[in-house]
Amino acid sequence: MPELRRDPIIGRWVIISTERAKRPSDLTVEKSKSRGGFCPLCPGNEDKTPQEVFAFREANTPPDSPGWKLRVVPNKFPALKTEGDLNKRGEGIYDKMNGLGTHEVIIETIKHDANASSLTTDEFKNILLAYKQRISELKKDSRFRYISIFKNFGEVAGASLEHPHSQIIALPVIPKRSMEEFEGAQTYYSYKDRCVFCDIINQEISDGRRIVYENDRFLAYAPFASRFPFETCLLPKKHISAFEDTDDNIFTSMAEALSLVLKKINTALDFPPYNYILHSSPFNKNVNDFYHWHFEIIPRLTRVAGFEWGSGFYINPTPPEHAAQYLREALAE
Repeated sequence: MPELRRDPIIGRWVIISTERAKRPSDLTVEKSKSRGGFCPLCPGNEDKTPQEVFAFREANTPPDSPGWKLRVVPNKFPALKTEGDLNKRGEGIYDKMNGLGTHEVIIETIKHDANASSLTTDEFKNILLAYKQRISELKKDSRFRYISIFKNFGEVAGASLEHPHSQIIALPVIPKRSMEEFEGAQTYYSYKDRCVFCDIINQEISDGRRIVYENDRFLAYAPFASRFPFETCLLPKKHISAFEDTDDNIFTSMAEALSLVLKKINTALDFPPYNYILHSSPFNKNVNDFYHWHFEIIPRLTRVAGFEWGSGFYINPTPPEHAAQYLREALAE
């Protein structure tokens, strides 16, 4: 019998379609085709990107030259512009402001054909440390209220370049999706005086059926009310509200966890397109007691259609308990 399941954080309902449960082999994965040709993100083409704002480099190599391990550059075609002010204004009942913000690209490795299964733990650690550095730097700008960090892998997931990269967008407003999480977590905290994410961690560890991977510092699990097949959440076991407040000494454990989860997804699903998104605290808003940063990993195996758009419901043909079992068994040690 199909089940309706409610997300405990934002109250969103999903349909778990247990009667038509799909295994990984039943899901059609639309593969990206290699585009070939010139890549502006490869070593030797540093002059084809805007000037780097951060990099991990070999000693004594100057900015915007070969010798880097990871580079962060402004997006050549940014969604938002850094210059100017907000100039908030109304047009009748409609509100608008200037498109102020920052849009950066993290070039994750020098290797054009790398993917989550070929990157080392140290390379993943560099990526995560770069996220922390850029958030810490961008939050100094009082015009920004939220930083969105995300990765699109594969053309179906929105990647316009093949070279491994992720993106950072600084926003002058808090996105609606994030605000729903903050408000839901605050409501739960007001009622129970506990963090809902910490309670989820304790319950998932106790239950065990939806755990994908666990190490001493991090837990990856398939959410109880997963919207999509093989959707996975990764978060620290210790309560930390803001990603940039995470101690450097646990980044190796974080890199191991993120690396292994993505490798499991690649093994079980044959390198699907996916998105991952970092959810972290906004700036200038105290959510420390009740919010808990986390990564959301979404393989792109189904399409959102009319029912989902019109109702806000999602139909998931793979129960999260089944998905977690497949992923646990992939690359099982």
